[in-house]
Amino acid sequence: MAKRTVREIALAGKRVFVRVDFNVPQNGPGEILDDTKIRAALPTIRYLLDQGAAVILASHLGRPKGRVQENLRLDAIRRRVAELLGRDVQKTSEVVGETVTAAAAALQPGKILLLENVRFHPGEEKNDPELARAYASLAEIFVSDAFGTAHRAHASNVGIAAFLPAVAGLLLAEEVSNLDKALLNPDRPLVAVAGGNKVADKIGILKNLLHKAESLLLGGGMANTFLHAKGCQLGRSKLEESSLAEATALIAAAADHGVNLCLPADVVVAEEAVPGAQAEVVPVNAVPPDKMALDIGPATRRQYSEIISGAGTVIWNGPLGVYEIEQFAAGTNAIARAIAASGAFSIVAGGDAVAAVEKAGVAAEISHLSTGGGATLEYWEGRELPGIAVLQDN
Repeated sequence: MAKRTVREIALAGKRVFVRVDFNVPQNGPGEILDDTKIRAALPTIRYLLDQGAAVILASHLGRPKGRVQENLRLDAIRRRVAELLGRDVQKTSEVVGETVTAAAAALQPGKILLLENVRFHPGEEKNDPELARAYASLAEIFVSDAFGTAHRAHASNVGIAAFLPAVAGLLLAEEVSNLDKALLNPDRPLVAVAGGNKVADKIGILKNLLHKAESLLLGGGMANTFLHAKGCQLGRSKLEESSLAEATALIAAAADHGVNLCLPADVVVAEEAVPGAQAEVVPVNAVPPDKMALDIGPATRRQYSEIISGAGTVIWNGPLGVYEIEQFAAGTNAIARAIAASGAFSIVAGGDAVAAVEKAGVAAEISHLSTGGGATLEYWEGRELPGIAVLQDN
């Protein structure tokens, strides 16, 4: 990548402040439901320890909005990190302050200190320079390894870089390398699959992909707006009237650029998106007025899967239907299996899409499961992410 990484600096005997993304789902404060993000950060942590560094880890959890919330403390995360690394991990009960400063100063090479949830401090999300300076006083090097927060300019991932040498961790470097491979130098053809509910969330990505992809395959609630823009009456299906003009313009732009913009030919409909609802398959121009589209239909699954089977690169964000409910999950599952079977270089991003490939049992066949949600989307839009921009150039 264009930024320096931990592999290119001297680390022995240094105290290193590492911004990680341990924002993992928990069932209460004591049970971690999915430790994928923690495991993803381990290569960087192990590398730093092997190089003789003292490691200070900082992460957020949830959205406490600058206030201490007992259920969002990082105690369970400390235990899981220690378990996965097989070594002791110290933890502070505060974000910054005298006790934190003392703990960091006493930290020896090969040891680990985890700070309390950085979003407990009101200055974190404001990128308060005094808080950033306090973070920097704990260490001699800053390592950014939280790609999932790289689109946010906060004190612990952007502000701190004004006071310390700042480099990328191994996870962040891997994320950027894979995303660049898919968008800047992809094996052709490049096929992008986009689902989810809101056109507004994806319009920037779709516009950027018009200049990069051969095919765009749309599904989920977002596709309803595009179908309606083409004149389909979709009953009670959710769509965005405010985005119809943008959808119409994108359809025209795709034609101008020679991009194959695919919309569902058939959909699975029901009166409500609830378990046990009576579902049926209908063409997109024959949705009953009292029903709503909740998944792509079998003909669309076959068409999309065939396009994916011939791809050199596939990127996917967003489910193709209400995949949490079994009778509306077939479309999303079919796309997950098609990508896994394609042999293409593949990237799946976003919590729902990643959960879908894991649920389908094909996660191991995906080339890269991105740990970034909003960060990946903004990167695909072509935006500069502040958490990457502040790192030293290579």
